[in-house]
Amino acid sequence: MSTETAAPRPRSARTRLVLTRVQTIAGQNGALMALILLWVVMSLLSPVFFTAQNMLNVGIQAAVVAILAFGQTFVIVSAGIDLSVGSVAALAAVVTGYGATTMGLSPVIAILLGMITGVLAGLVSGVLVAFGRLPAFIATMAMLSIARGLTLVVSQGMPLPQPSMVAWFGKTIDGWLPMPVVIMVVLGALASFILGRTYTGRAMYAIGGNEEAARLSGINVQRQKLIIYALSGLFAAVAGLVLAGRLVSAQPQAASGYELDAIAAVVIGGASLSGGTGRAFGTFVGALVLAVIRNGLNLLNVSSFWQQVVIGAVIALAVLTDTLRRRRT
Repeated sequence: MSTETAAPRPRSARTRLVLTRVQTIAGQNGALMALILLWVVMSLLSPVFFTAQNMLNVGIQAAVVAILAFGQTFVIVSAGIDLSVGSVAALAAVVTGYGATTMGLSPVIAILLGMITGVLAGLVSGVLVAFGRLPAFIATMAMLSIARGLTLVVSQGMPLPQPSMVAWFGKTIDGWLPMPVVIMVVLGALASFILGRTYTGRAMYAIGGNEEAARLSGINVQRQKLIIYALSGLFAAVAGLVLAGRLVSAQPQAASGYELDAIAAVVIGGASLSGGTGRAFGTFVGALVLAVIRNGLNLLNVSSFWQQVVIGAVIALAVLTDTLRRRRT
């Protein structure tokens, strides 16, 4: 039997190994660590923050942005961007309200009409990107304007009442189960399933990693892009219905600027704007980070003007982190 024993690893080598592992974990879960840190800081600064009621408020505040961001994740993973999701959400809600009240459709049909509107808006963006070869930024910015304009045309610039079934989307059941949070979790699980378990999800990563290589490997890139933007439109429509349920009406100017929050949530969650990476869970955490910041600043009586400054700084930091990460790789 050999009596030789392995020489102890030099302390400096072990330290470097530990630091490397910590850096790897931090790099993969940076958004989650930031969320935990924010949670601790806000709890220390405000005794009201870490209460059950306020946690529900954070979840409700995050829901609409998170649902929009799940759809946005599909687009960003495939190296695109969708600036129209806020306007499409408002259009879907207004079409639902118009169908139920002015056209006299049943609530179920009106809701389906609103969702179909979202899918059609996404398909139009997809056609412009996939077949028209327009940059996604231009195509979806055009859809942003078209959808917002149609929202004002259909509603005549006035809020439209929603059927009771849509109001249910924004309710809190028995005082403790907010439906926006339930819908957010269900759609988050669906987005995770699509990204991780379906052919379309794998195609998103392939197209975002290298579109030409994806085409040469047999993926129908144009068809997949249509599906990707249609999914983004569908998620935007659901977000619009949740928002209308919370407001108990379809507001023609609702969700203005939400597209930027959705993009920020995706990037904070670890997705790369150059495509090829991104997770639904990361997007969920990114939306929670934005909601915690807004909620905490409200509790600390920080002006809404300064809140915009803080949110902008967080977005800039997230994009800077993404840029530095891509340079390293």
